[in-house]
Amino acid sequence: MPLREIDYGTKEYQQMLDLRYQILRKPLGLDFTTAELDRGKNDILLGCFDDDELQGCCMLTNKGNGVAKLRQMAVRNGLQGTGIGRMLMIFAETVARDKGFTKLIMHARKSAVGFYEKLGYSIEGPEFLEVTIPHYVMQKDL
Repeated sequence: MPLREIDYGTKEYQQMLDLRYQILRKPLGLDFTTAELDRGKNDILLGCFDDDELQGCCMLTNKGNGVAKLRQMAVRNGLQGTGIGRMLMIFAETVARDKGFTKLIMHARKSAVGFYEKLGYSIEGPEFLEVTIPHYVMQKDL
């Protein structure tokens, strides 16, 4: 499955917004705010495609000092557990390294901590609530 960067405002970007909404927000009864969407203009947007259909996505935000924050990781329903998330994470780490980042951080949903730990991420601090559900700060040196 081809992995590639997505340009803000394109057809692929619209697919990304839809996937993020379906997987990350709709189940919580939440939507995106205009401010949240505007933040994405400066992010590195990454996707995994099957033909032209987006199967998974994530975003990298530059936090300064060589740190990138992974955000909005989502894999299409029915495809979780097929390796798409793992491929996307390896791709995100490669892109981050290529762009000069030395550390990746994230706010990981409690339900996904095991997935990230298998990829070498560690919990940095106590559980907290974000978008109404438990999260942990996790990080990995690249």
